[in-house]
Amino acid sequence: MNISILSDFLELKPLYYDEIDYERMPRVYQKIQSSLSRAKIIHIIGTNGKGTTGRFLATALLKKGYKVGHYTSPHILKFNERIWLSGRDVTDEVLQNAHEKLLFLLSQKDADSLSYFEYTTLLAMIVYEECDYIVLEAGLGGEHDATAVFAKELTLFTPIGFDHTAFLGDELESIATTKLNAMQKNAIIGLQKFEEVYAIAEKIALNKGAKLSYLKDQQSTFWAKISAFSDAIHLPQYLSENLALAVLAVKELGLEVKMDDFKDARLFGRLTQIAPNIILDVGHNPLAAKAIVKALDGQKFTLIYNSYKDKDFSEILAILKPIITEIEILHVEDLRIAPKELLQNAIAKLSFTYEVPIGYKDFQAIDESKNYLVFGSFSVAETFLKQWRNS
Repeated sequence: MNISILSDFLELKPLYYDEIDYERMPRVYQKIQSSLSRAKIIHIIGTNGKGTTGRFLATALLKKGYKVGHYTSPHILKFNERIWLSGRDVTDEVLQNAHEKLLFLLSQKDADSLSYFEYTTLLAMIVYEECDYIVLEAGLGGEHDATAVFAKELTLFTPIGFDHTAFLGDELESIATTKLNAMQKNAIIGLQKFEEVYAIAEKIALNKGAKLSYLKDQQSTFWAKISAFSDAIHLPQYLSENLALAVLAVKELGLEVKMDDFKDARLFGRLTQIAPNIILDVGHNPLAAKAIVKALDGQKFTLIYNSYKDKDFSEILAILKPIITEIEILHVEDLRIAPKELLQNAIAKLSFTYEVPIGYKDFQAIDESKNYLVFGSFSVAETFLKQWRNS
């Protein structure tokens, strides 16, 4: 294996770790920060909505004539999806050149020790070296995330709820504190489902001397403009809230807000209609499930689903139940996927009709007379898309 080739190099790094060294990324960053991009960074942190909020904002900045990078994760089908540069995913050639430059900057020890996400975050910063703005989406958590080491112009907080409890804790206070501690000098708090988040944000901002703005405090004229534009482009409500946060970010950056700048900005895999009778969404937690039910109110679907074992799939399925007529468990090859028996038991307790799991070789399950919702994580989306296209 030739580690000078990016794909070979990343293959040697595990995607997930039982323990994380929170000092490693800051330590390595300090050594090479003078060689990285000096662009203005907008950091996006939260449990849901980071990807679409970031894409709305990045698209608007691009329309204003700036060179913009949008770093998001994970990807669905190809790694290049993570590193968006001025309107498109970067090419393999750009990634390879950035990889070679980064390897030159790093010692062999540091290059080997960095996690997959830490390395690819630095890789993105090499790609974005000539950008005016970088929209940087946090991966896991907030203050200890690999993206938190950079100086930020602005931090945006999308809805904060329960997710990644193995690392962030199982109490809302600990989760919100970890995420909100990443704020620096200027932050906007998006609409929150839990009032406790606002109180925690105020306390942290006071301690840090940070300026806070709140999406919930915007005037009726602001929301009327968001609503009219959302209706015009047929945007579901939960995506409309992400749009509103991006609009407020543009205003906070001191730039003129033009709603047309946000057109054509939706990110694939977020309530995406991939066929007349198939909707795909990469949501994988209760907040995402609630948003989906609200957006699809009154419609009924066959749910194509699977879940990581660390997710509360019983609660997620209970939330989805009003719009689901039956469930098909998608077979996903991933060590983190929940055991099939546990999913079957959760489904049985909710009195769903249980269908035979879909396997790769006999994927013939799409019935043109039914409507399908594919939901459950990026791995579920990736597996389904590959099987569906091959079928």
